[in-house]
Amino acid sequence: MDNQQLQEANLEGYSWLMQATAENPWYGLLAYLAIVILAILVFNLGFARELPILKKVVVYIMLIIGCFVLWLMEFAFGAPIIVILLISALVLGIYRYRLYRHREEKKEV
Repeated sequence: MDNQQLQEANLEGYSWLMQATAENPWYGLLAYLAIVILAILVFNLGFARELPILKKVVVYIMLIIGCFVLWLMEFAFGAPIIVILLISALVLGIYRYRLYRHREEKKEV
């Protein structure tokens, strides 16, 4: 067996992100950035309130630090964190849009 086949055989039991990161180390960083962006989007769509700037900075720093745990779950255990965040962002976006439409209709009446 050559080195490539040996490496593929060793990576067989790992998560998709581990396998992709073994091929290209930038995929791990890109996955982390995707998790951070999606987590910020979900936070803003579902839970954010108007905060003073210093509190907002602290919240976002803690969110970025907390995303490392989510990335670790995706990387090491293969948990579908990116997919879950995508679905959450989609559902919250639809909810926000419907709420906006409902409020606009209420203003017209």
